[in-house]
Amino acid sequence: MGMKKSLVIVESPAKAKTIEKYLGKNFKVMASVGHVRDLPPKKLGVDVKKKFKPTYEIIKGKDKVIEAIKAEGKKADHIYLAPDPDREGEAIAWHIAEELKSEKKKIKRILFNEITKKAVSEAINHPLEIDIKKFESQQARRILDRLVGYQISPVLWDKVRRGLSAGRVQSVALRLVVDREKEVLAFKPEEYWSIEANLGSGDDTFWAKLAKKGKDKVVIGNKGEADEILADLKGAPYQITSVDKSERKRNPLAPFITSKLQQEGARKLHWPAKKTMMVAQKLYEGIDLGELGTTGLITYMRTDSTRISDDAIKDVRTYIKDTFGAKYLPSEPVVYKTKKSAQDAHESIRPTHLEYSPKVVKDFLSPDQYKLYVLIWNRFVACQMVPAVFDQTTIEISAKDYQLRATGSIVKFDGFTAVYEESKDEDAPVSDDDDGKQKLPELKQGTKLKLIELKPEQHFTQPPPRYTDASLIKDLEEKGIGRPSTYAAILSTIVDKEYASKDQSGRFSPTDLGKIVTELLVENFKDIMNVEFTASMEDQLDKIEEGEKDWVQILTAFYGPFKIALDEAKEKMKNVKAQAIPTDIICPKDNAVMVIKWGRNGQFLACTNYPDCKSTAEFEKTADGKIEVRKAESTDEKCEKCGNPMVVKFGRFGKFLACSAYPECKTTKAISTGVKCPKECGGDVTSRVSRRGRAFYGCSSYPKCDFVSWDKPINKPCPECKGAYLVEKFSKKKGQFVKCPNKECPYTEEPQDSTGPTETAPVAG
Repeated sequence: MGMKKSLVIVESPAKAKTIEKYLGKNFKVMASVGHVRDLPPKKLGVDVKKKFKPTYEIIKGKDKVIEAIKAEGKKADHIYLAPDPDREGEAIAWHIAEELKSEKKKIKRILFNEITKKAVSEAINHPLEIDIKKFESQQARRILDRLVGYQISPVLWDKVRRGLSAGRVQSVALRLVVDREKEVLAFKPEEYWSIEANLGSGDDTFWAKLAKKGKDKVVIGNKGEADEILADLKGAPYQITSVDKSERKRNPLAPFITSKLQQEGARKLHWPAKKTMMVAQKLYEGIDLGELGTTGLITYMRTDSTRISDDAIKDVRTYIKDTFGAKYLPSEPVVYKTKKSAQDAHESIRPTHLEYSPKVVKDFLSPDQYKLYVLIWNRFVACQMVPAVFDQTTIEISAKDYQLRATGSIVKFDGFTAVYEESKDEDAPVSDDDDGKQKLPELKQGTKLKLIELKPEQHFTQPPPRYTDASLIKDLEEKGIGRPSTYAAILSTIVDKEYASKDQSGRFSPTDLGKIVTELLVENFKDIMNVEFTASMEDQLDKIEEGEKDWVQILTAFYGPFKIALDEAKEKMKNVKAQAIPTDIICPKDNAVMVIKWGRNGQFLACTNYPDCKSTAEFEKTADGKIEVRKAESTDEKCEKCGNPMVVKFGRFGKFLACSAYPECKTTKAISTGVKCPKECGGDVTSRVSRRGRAFYGCSSYPKCDFVSWDKPINKPCPECKGAYLVEKFSKKKGQFVKCPNKECPYTEEPQDSTGPTETAPVAG
C-alpha cells in the first residue's frame, strides 16, 4: 500500500517553497497567492435586505490557481489549509474550503506562528477546524468597509471629483492629519526665557537651571523680565540647600508587536511602515541560508501580543548568559502584559532560532533584511535582560529667594541597554532624564558656591509637530483606530489617493483635496469620521471573533443610522464642483471677475465668462488670507509650436514648463537639469514627479529611453573617473553631499549649490 498523499495550501510562493523543503515528498505545497475570492469589484455585492448576504466572486486572474488546487485536492488524502494565523488568513482558508466543498472530509486548518521545521511538523500533527467566528469577524469588517467605501465614494464623485474614494478607517486617519494641520496653522508662538548658572566649588564646576522663586515656578516672558532676574542673581550668594542621591532603574521594553516594529522602523531606519512590513514578510517566509537550508528567521509579523513561547524564553536566557554573563540575566523570565484586545494565540515578533544570530546569517540577507533582523534580534534579547541602573543626583541651590536645580546621572550598570535603546520621536517632549546627562561633582549640603557665569536664553513655544509614520501609527494605536495589520496600508493609501503628501523628512501634510474631502465627510458623516465611534466599531468586530456578538446584528445596528446620513448627504452635501468663490482679481483678457474653482489639481482661478473666456491662473494666499495671482516664472525658452515664451507652472506632479499663450497653445515640457542622458540617446535628463508625489529624474525621450534616477544630476564631470555628471544625495547622518553615480568610483564632495534633498527611494512608474 502506497504512502498517503497530503496537500498543503499556503498564501505565498516563498512560504510554499520553504515548507515543501520541511515536509518531504509525500506533501505537495501550493500557494493561493493571497485571497482567491472577494466581493465583486464593480458592484456593491452585499444584499442589505437579506441580512447583508455577500456575493463572492473568484478574483480576476485566480481561476487557474483555483483549478490547480481543485485538481490536486481530488488526488490528495488530506488537505491542510495553512494561510497566515490571523483574520485575513482565516478568511482565505474559508474561501478555499468553499471552493473545495466536494472534498470537505479531508480538509483541516493548520496554524503556525513561525516557519520552522519544528513549528510546521507540530501544526501537521495537531490539525484544527476553520475558526468560523474569526472568519465572520473578517467578513463583517469587509462588508462594513464595502458599505462605507462603495456608498460614500459616488457622493464625493458627484460633489468634488470623479475617482475619489472614502474609507472607513482611512478617512479617520486622514482627519487626524487634517486636524493636526489646523493646529499647526493656528499656532501663535510665545516667547519665553530660561536662565542657567555655571557654579563652582573649589576646582569643580557644573550647570544649574533656575527653577523657582519662593514656592512658585519661574516663568520668564521677555528680555526685560530676564534682565531683572539676572540683575538679582548677579550679586546673590549661592549655597547648596540639599543633595539627593537615588538609584534609579530603567526596565527593558517588551518585544516587538506590529505597531512598535513599524514605529522603530520609521525612527531608526527612516522607513515607511509599508517597507518595514515588506522586509519583515521576507524574513518570516523564509531565507535560503545555503547549507543550513531555508528557514523563516522571525515569527509572524502581524501581531499585537507580547507573548513569548517557553522554548524561546529558555533559548534566549541561555544566549544571554553565554554572551553577556550571568549578571545580565534576571533570576526569572520577564513577562509582559498584553492588552485585552490582543489575539493571544499569537506571539510577539522575535527571532525563530537563536543559533542564527545576525552575524551568522548576514551574508545570506540583503542590506535591508539584515538591518531589520538586527533590530528584531536586539529588541528580543534585550527584553529578557536585567534593568539598567543609574545613580541620579539632584542638587538644590538657593540664591536670595530663588532656587536653582542641577541634575546628573551616572550609569552604574548598563543592563539591557548594552543591546538595545528605543529611539524617541524627534519631537518627543524633553524629560528630566534628558536633562541629567552631566556628571556632577561630590558636593555637600551647606556648601557655598561661586558664580562663574549666567546664561540667559530666549526660546519660543513650538507648534504641535506634523505626523510622521511613527507618530501617526502611535496615535492610531492609542486611539484604537484600525488594527496592526492595517496601519501600513492606511498610511500609504492617504498618500496614494493624493489626500496627503510627505515632505523630505517624512512628515504628513494634507493636500487641498484632503482638506476639502475631510471637511465634507465630517459635516455629513459625523459617526463615520468620529474617532471614538471608529474605535468602538473595532471592539465590536473583536467581539464577533470572541463569539460574544453576532455579525449580522452589528451590521444592522450600524447600517440604519448610516443609511439616513447617506441619503441626507446626497441632497445636502456642499457641491464643491459647482462652487465659484468671487475674488477681487480681474481677468486680464476680458476684465471680468475671476472666481476660485475646484479642479483636478486643486483650486485655481477662472474667468466668470467661461466658456467664452477660458482664462485661468494659479493663485496663492498671503499670510493675512488675501488671494494673489501666482506670478509665472518666465524662462528664456521659446515654445516649439508658437514661439511664445515658456513659463514655469505647478501641476499635480510638480513643476513643468508650459506655453505662456495657454489656453490657445497647450504645449508643455519637463524642466531640464542641463545634463545629457547617460544612455547617450540624445535626450536631456529632466525633473519629474512620480504618481506618488516623489521627485525623480528621467530622460526627455521617455518612453523610447528608460533612464531614471532618484538622485538629482549635476552638470559637472567627475574629477576622479571623468564620468559625465555627478549627483546630489541626502542622508540623515551627512545631510546633503555630492557624489559620483558610478558605484566603482569613491568620489564625494560638499555641494556647491544645493536646492534641497531629493527623495532616494525608487518607486516603479
